Amino acid sequence: MTPLFPAKGGVLTRRRFVTGAGACGALLTAASRSTRAQSPLTGQPAATPSTRFDLSIDRLHANITGHRVRAVGVNGATPAPILRWRQGDTVELNVTNHLHEDSSIHWHGIRLPAPMDGVPGLSFAGIAPGQTFTYRFRLHQSGTYWYHSHSGFQEQKGLYGAIIIDPKHGERHHCDREYVMLLSDWTDVDPADIVSNLKFDSDYYNFRQRTVGTLFHDMRHRGMAATLRDRLQWGAMNMAPTDILDVSGIIYTYLLNGQSPQANWTGLFQPGERIRLRFINASSMTLFDVRIPGLEMTVIQADGNEVEPVTVDEFRIGTAETYDVLVTPRSPGPYTVFAQAEDRTGYARGTLATQAGISGPVPPMDPRPLRTMTDMGMGHMDMHTPPSSHHTDMEGMEGMDMAHMGHMHMPPPQQHDMPAATPRLRPGVEVQSVAMMPINRLAEAGDGLDHNGRRVLTYADLRATIAGADPRPPSREITLHLTGNMERFIWGFDGKKFSEAEPIRLALGERVRFIVTNDTMMEHPVHLHGFWSELENGQGEYRPYKHTIIVKPGERLSYLVTVDEPGLWAYHCHLLYHMELGMFRTVVVS
Repeated sequence: MTPLFPAKGGVLTRRRFVTGAGACGALLTAASRSTRAQSPLTGQPAATPSTRFDLSIDRLHANITGHRVRAVGVNGATPAPILRWRQGDTVELNVTNHLHEDSSIHWHGIRLPAPMDGVPGLSFAGIAPGQTFTYRFRLHQSGTYWYHSHSGFQEQKGLYGAIIIDPKHGERHHCDREYVMLLSDWTDVDPADIVSNLKFDSDYYNFRQRTVGTLFHDMRHRGMAATLRDRLQWGAMNMAPTDILDVSGIIYTYLLNGQSPQANWTGLFQPGERIRLRFINASSMTLFDVRIPGLEMTVIQADGNEVEPVTVDEFRIGTAETYDVLVTPRSPGPYTVFAQAEDRTGYARGTLATQAGISGPVPPMDPRPLRTMTDMGMGHMDMHTPPSSHHTDMEGMEGMDMAHMGHMHMPPPQQHDMPAATPRLRPGVEVQSVAMMPINRLAEAGDGLDHNGRRVLTYADLRATIAGADPRPPSREITLHLTGNMERFIWGFDGKKFSEAEPIRLALGERVRFIVTNDTMMEHPVHLHGFWSELENGQGEYRPYKHTIIVKPGERLSYLVTVDEPGLWAYHCHLLYHMELGMFRTVVVS
């Protein structure tokens, strides 16, 4: 059981839809080097944990879509090999950089000293070409985690892999077999070109905008006046309810354990076996909605920490999050592991089967979600339409000047366990909008999931199995706003990019409450390096401990942090392009 508070290429055109025609996920051309970890291409973890690893960061070639392109991997593989460790051990990892540029590895969610965290410019200088850096740290925790580069866009190019840490005293939940389920998004395009396109046109990869056809469709179903008012109001804000993900399936191929939907990763089982699936969202820019039609999933861990079992049909996993689930197939199946992108422009999939070569049926994707007034930070003001994640109804805002919504300063509603936010920002170049009435949305599954007829996990469902180790109330609060300008593709905290912002300063030993408000229309998976974030979700002292928290559009939430490790730490949105373009802060603990 995990202790919750441990001790110290080329450019593709906009219209080219990548289908992922690769036959075997990735064609690996670099020779595998010595390491006692197993490649996750089969999804099967290594049998026993190890303490010493030699890892080589290499250029290699990959063929996911039928085109041979350059990638970055570890020991000749992308995804990188699974690393299996044991709680209580001290691991040593010798990482050699064979690239022509600096590199790094960050051990996501692992509690360790700051110099071992792997963020160039903060905790260490990075790994220069031809150099070897030795990471060495003791393992205070157990569970499912992952590792990735924190240098430029190397993570997007393939430098990511899974970590399993076995608990010192054995697993709480027995299973007959287990599989790592590593989700990611792949592109043949140079990530720098993607960023350039987004800066030129933030809707560059959003090819499902509302059209004349949808205008007439909405007029027939909602009436001309309501439809025209809706279009004019969204237009006045220079926003679109179809803005779900910045980068879509028009350029991404979604992978499971490095394999495309056509390659069909397969995990074997026998009916009646209990199977543990360790889901990791190692994508750069994609939130996935995961389900296995015909099988219930019992969630037993969130971000490596034990939670009281929750049985669901589906869950959303944000970039960098992990969930461990148990499934027990009673019949031979086959069963399809189906992970659709939040914007419904593509999916990753695999099969659980009793023999190799079998493909499970692929369900149709759900209707695409549309943003609502709640996502705009207007609270639950979609008053004229029953609750649904598949609508965008602005009739409740009739008579309001939407172009000036951001200038209104209405006090936010009080939430349980969460004090009112400080005065908010004003719209400007780096703040396209502000949430006038941000609300607690922890009991919502998210856009496209609520009221879909399935049992979907929410953050409110997560309850730790043991009470938190630090019972102290926070001595102070830190209020932050997630801000951005979609038109300019600028992102930041409190209306400032990283280059403009002062660090967040914390005192060693203090306990603080972070209050985060999302003033944008997109989800942001926020990651604080070096510490656990105890999400205040109504579970009292049984708050779930997480390393990454999705903040929904128009949401205000809070979490507690015990500051128990000195040094310089990163705090950022884990959507890679958001982080690179400003949604990043330095946390100084002294």
